[in-house]
Amino acid sequence: MEPPTSSRLNSRKRRKDGSGPNGATELDGIPPKMSRRSLGLREPAPFSDEVEIDYSKPYIRVTYDEAMRGTPLDRPVRVYADGIFDLFHSGHARALMQAKNLFPNTYLIVGVCSDELTHNFKGFTVMNENERYDAVQHCRYVDEVVRNAPWTLTPEFLAEHRIDFVAHDDIPYSSAGSDDVYKHIKEAGMFAPTQRTEGISTSDIITRIVRDYDVYARRNLQRGYTAKELNVSFINEKKYHLQERVDKVKKRVKDVEEKSKEFVQKVEEKSIDLIQKWEEKSREFIGNFLEMFGPEGALKHMLKEGKGRMLQAISPKQSPSSSPTHDRSPSPSFRWPFSTKTPPSSPANRSRNESAVTYDISEDEED
Repeated sequence: MEPPTSSRLNSRKRRKDGSGPNGATELDGIPPKMSRRSLGLREPAPFSDEVEIDYSKPYIRVTYDEAMRGTPLDRPVRVYADGIFDLFHSGHARALMQAKNLFPNTYLIVGVCSDELTHNFKGFTVMNENERYDAVQHCRYVDEVVRNAPWTLTPEFLAEHRIDFVAHDDIPYSSAGSDDVYKHIKEAGMFAPTQRTEGISTSDIITRIVRDYDVYARRNLQRGYTAKELNVSFINEKKYHLQERVDKVKKRVKDVEEKSKEFVQKVEEKSIDLIQKWEEKSREFIGNFLEMFGPEGALKHMLKEGKGRMLQAISPKQSPSSSPTHDRSPSPSFRWPFSTKTPPSSPANRSRNESAVTYDISEDEED
């Protein structure tokens, strides 16, 4: 199906301009936009017993070269792929996608083995057969589903479903007493190999569940499943509940540690700011201190001025020599009242006191 004319013109214009989406060119590694050819199926793939086959037309197998060249629309290449498809995952979907794209015109038939066959030849499954049928039905690459598919493909089965090629990975599949159950298909030239997807398989998923059994059991207990439904013993149930409480405590401790780290970080940031401000203030304080108490500071000048004022106050100016002088009159003599005798004196000074009868006190001494 070709794209519309307008889109072709636009694509030619883009190639001419040499620019792609967001101004990128083809050299930038961005593939050009492609038209959407299918919107996907709206209904699940039908089962083989629900599909009518016109047996009036003879069944003639197409060769590999004819299939690669392309067949008419009314005669697609019928490719068959079988499997267990337990826990249907992306590895299964990729294998079916490869089988669907083996040839230009492909009709993909997928066979799903029943629980009885699977349990006998491979082992117990997680999903039952109806769940596995339904999972394959809803894969977009599947055109038809065969329920209760055989473990080994017989010529009768291939003729009944008019199968041209069988798709599977090329690794020998040993089972049911055979080294490779697809050996006769390979010898008949009907085998079309596909590639396995590394890192994903049903066995890997089951291994993860078994390895992390305690984690999933605890999760389902929290979601409301009972210990009986999970086949968990009474002791393990109590252990899981205890572990859940311990994990909650650990989570709280972790949250407290994170909050404390944030608090410490904020305190460090504030302390750095305070230290910077303190350094600025200390520089300002030291500068002011030096201005006041330094060698040439203001305090030295103040002390000099104060010293000069003190000296001026202690030693006042002398009076001029031309100032008039006054003679002082002799001080009147003083005598002890009510007595004509000399005042008492010590024996050591008695001889001297005896020679003096009166004491003369001048005005200056009085002052």
